[in-house]
Formats: sequence, C-alpha cells, structure tokens
Amino acid sequence: MPDNSRKQIRRATFIYWLMLTYIVAALAWWFISLEKQNHSLADFRLKQLNATIDSTISPSLYHKEFVQITAAEKRVTVMHLSEGLFFLALIIFAAAFVFRSVRRQFRLQQQQQNFMMAVTHELKTPIAVARLNLETMQKYTLEPEKQKRLIRTTLEETSRLNFLTNNILISSQLEGGYSFAKEELDLSDLLKDCLQDFRNRFPDRTFNGEVEADVDVKGDAMLLQILINNLLENAVKYSPKESAIIATLARSGGIVQLSIADQGPGIPDEEKKRIFRKFYRIGNEATRKTQGTGLGLYLCSKIAHDHNADISVTNNNPHGTNFAVTFNP
Repeated sequence: MPDNSRKQIRRATFIYWLMLTYIVAALAWWFISLEKQNHSLADFRLKQLNATIDSTISPSLYHKEFVQITAAEKRVTVMHLSEGLFFLALIIFAAAFVFRSVRRQFRLQQQQQNFMMAVTHELKTPIAVARLNLETMQKYTLEPEKQKRLIRTTLEETSRLNFLTNNILISSQLEGGYSFAKEELDLSDLLKDCLQDFRNRFPDRTFNGEVEADVDVKGDAMLLQILINNLLENAVKYSPKESAIIATLARSGGIVQLSIADQGPGIPDEEKKRIFRKFYRIGNEATRKTQGTGLGLYLCSKIAHDHNADISVTNNNPHGTNFAVTFNP
C-alpha cells in the first residue's frame, strides 16, 4: 500500500476514534450532571419535608413522604441509566457500522488501485512482447525454427491479451445486467475444446481430461467457456510445470459436476471464502510474483450463479486445489 494511502487511513482512523471518545465522554458527563441534579432535587425535597413535618409528632406521615421522595429519586436514576445505556448501545452500533463501512471502502479502493496497476502491466507486457517479436522477424532473416518459436510466443501473448480483455469486458457486462440466452449445449465438447486449446498454448504442460460424453447443460457457451478457461488458467498459474492438471466432468442423476484440480501449494482455509470476491488476490501485492487481476475467480462465481450452479474450492490430495462447479437440475 502506498505511503500516502497509509497516512490517509491513519489520519481518518485517529479522527474517528477522537470523535467517538468525545461522544462517549459527553454521554458520561450528561449522565453525571443529571444524576447530580437528581440528588440535589431529592436533598431539597428532604429539607422541605424536615421543615414542614416533624418526624416525632407525625412519624407515619413523615415516613410516607420520605419513601415517596427516595422512590422518586431511584426512579429517575433508573430512567437516566436506561436512557444512557440505550444511547451508548446505539452509539457503539453506529460506530461499528461506520467503521466497517469505511474500512470496506478503503479496502475496495486499494483493491481497485491494485487492479489498475495489474491491468496496466498485464496489457503492456503482451503488447510489448508481440511487437518486439514482429519487429525482430521484420528486420532479420531468421532460421525456420527460431521464426516458429517467435510466432508461437507471439500467439501465446495475443491469446493472453485476448483472455484478459474478455475478462474485463464480460465483468462489466455482467454487472450491468447482461442478458444471455440459455440454450442446450454439449459441455463435454466445450471442455474438450478448452483443454485442447490449453495444450496448444502450453505444450510443456500436462492436461488430463476425464470427461463423460454427451453431458448437456443449459447455458451460454461463451460464458461457460470463460469459466472453464479461468479455472484452467488459475491452475496453470499456481501449479508446478511438471505436475498434471486434471479436468473432470461427470453427471450423476440430474446433477452435473465440473472440476479442475491442480497440484499447487493450495489455498489456506481462511482464504477460501474470499477468493471469489472481486479484485481479491491472496498475498501481499508488493511481493506477489504471479500475474493476475483478481477478476478470474470472481467471474467464475458470477457465471456459475447465473447458470444456477454452485462453485466451491477444496484441498486436492496429496496437495493442491480442486475447484468444483455443480450444475443443479
């Protein structure tokens, strides 16, 4: 987080706690002042009682008036105390609500800043690599093998650029009430096509598919392709090159389950519920080495929800992560 943002948060936090302390102190002062007035009024009434009624001559009348005065004093004390506790609870509730809202807003603002920095880097890198490769092939006569390698690298970078722009565009469209047509489609063929595309993009990686044939679902082919691609991209990003990525698709009764399993470092339990938030990424932004924008898993969650499906993440055995999308009938 930039130093300027930290200073703003510290300044806002200090002012917030200063104002809260002042309000609570004012409430305590108000309670003490009212109680002093209550005691003074009770003492004044007792003096009047002693001046008007002799306790030795009319003890029963004196006792009756004395009990009324002390009861009235206690009643007012209870009223002040209950009102004070009510306002204190209201202040604490409002303070907690405001504090959480402000913290959430600061966190969202920081995530958006991180997102903009990540998008800038993610957009510039493939453009720069593709341009450099094309300029190299234009200026020099290369051996066929080197030329093929540069072309393959350029295609990989343009695919990466296309993947990123699709995520950004679809994310904004889905939030804007994007309407999509749900039609019968063969999810088995769609998953196989995605796996083959990733085998072409990453020839040094192993993608295994355990795909049941003719598994049909109702949905949007483009959105479901984006969901599968994001899960595969996430597995590629966080798992070792020598490990296999396993995609499974099966139907049991009327329920269809798609899962993507990798053998990476896994996800801590406390982070499992947060990773589907928009812009959220695990770890420290300043020291993170993996690329990404924090949109991929958010899109997966949004697309799954729009297709009446549930998405979950569990630990893969012996290590790694398993993302499962369950399509309900």
